[in-house]
Amino acid sequence: MAKKTDAQASHDAARWQVPIGGKGFDLKDCDPAAKPYSSGDKTADKTRVTDLAREIDALQDVFWADKRFKLLVLLQGTDTAGKDGTIRAVFKETSPLGVRVVGWKAPSELERSHDYLWRIHHAMPASGEFMIHNRSHYEDVLVPVVERWIDKKTTEQRYRQINDFERMLSENGTVIMKFMLHIGFDEQRRRLQERIDDPAKHWKFSLGDLDARKQWPLYQQAYDHLLRATSTEWAPWTVVPADSKTHRNLMIATLVRDKLKSLKLRYPPDDPRLKGLVVQ
Repeated sequence: MAKKTDAQASHDAARWQVPIGGKGFDLKDCDPAAKPYSSGDKTADKTRVTDLAREIDALQDVFWADKRFKLLVLLQGTDTAGKDGTIRAVFKETSPLGVRVVGWKAPSELERSHDYLWRIHHAMPASGEFMIHNRSHYEDVLVPVVERWIDKKTTEQRYRQINDFERMLSENGTVIMKFMLHIGFDEQRRRLQERIDDPAKHWKFSLGDLDARKQWPLYQQAYDHLLRATSTEWAPWTVVPADSKTHRNLMIATLVRDKLKSLKLRYPPDDPRLKGLVVQ
């Protein structure tokens, strides 16, 4: 299969981006087994991911020096969707300098004593930094909704608060990329069974994962609602078909690389005192 052109890639990106305001969007229409970014050759796709990871590393070097922007990458998805794997594959070539990763768990007692965004704001990128969130503040409009800890009015209030929070970040130089890693029910079953059968993966498995799986339709509905309510001009959502791990990595690496290139990054101006300077 011929390599896709930049125009084709741009078309694919638009196809999987949730419309602003969510008009006409339905998560059920998004096939988790689709491979819009694939060349059709798995080996070639894996090689391309490595090449893209190296491009991201080179761009991150300039991003760190430029200091005009901050990058926030949110990886959201059900259990086994591949958040850890995405981070390993897409950012494996990136220097630790200026890159931080946060994996969100259930809030601590201290965190629960504050508003739900308090702990999130403490983990935002500084100028020149990449900040990658494994799960995110969107957990606060997923689990509480499915478990009915909050009502519809509170849920909609949180949507508005999250949009305002992300707008504030954007207006202060944060580039926000939000990826929903979309896997199917059968694919999740296979991955959970793999974790049970492999002793080296037992640490990744929790019996609570099976309880959440029983509520799959409710979680899919909660995802559909939050995607439509919180896809904005300043922080749009992209749904990533993620049944294929290779395709998932390829799509996200391509979009991150393209976003960085679009920023027209540059090194700071030279100090005029350096002209003609000779070290003795």
